[in-house]
Amino acid sequence: MIRLRVKEEAVKQGFKMAQLARKADIDIRTLRRIYQDPTKEVSTLVIAKLAQALNVPSTDLIEDVPNTPEE
Repeated sequence: MIRLRVKEEAVKQGFKMAQLARKADIDIRTLRRIYQDPTKEVSTLVIAKLAQALNVPSTDLIEDVPNTPEE
């Protein structure tokens, strides 16, 4: 499973959610969904915009985590 590390990177750099959404030119609701559920599917375009806004390679925002069994 893929997990996005957007929130962690944004906090590390001191970005507030609204600031990052504006800088990345993405809808605040999209960013809110990513913050609330980092395993949510998003387009590569959104990941690229966030990476550019955070000035990091897109690979820094993606983490491969093992699948957890459904309860």
